[in-house]
Amino acid sequence: MDELMRGRVYGSDHDDPNPGPRAGHQYRELVAGPLDGLLLDVTGWPEDQLRDGAALSTEIGSFGAGGHALYGPRAGDPRCWDWRGDTP
Repeated sequence: MDELMRGRVYGSDHDDPNPGPRAGHQYRELVAGPLDGLLLDVTGWPEDQLRDGAALSTEIGSFGAGGHALYGPRAGDPRCWDWRGDTP
């Protein structure tokens, strides 16, 4: 878990002096795809959304600006969310 807590959080500003995780928050590690290695803050998310995953905005996916990267929980380790592809 210490390794996970050193990552950069998805959505943090590029010039944020502390782009890492915050105490008291829950995170999922994004694995593979354009957001590989980032942490997603899922604090307060309902169980169904944690089970289903999310389409995350990104400009560095297959569809460029306005595109989304699809991530969802890994079977057997829901703390890691695997990339499932990109969508416009």
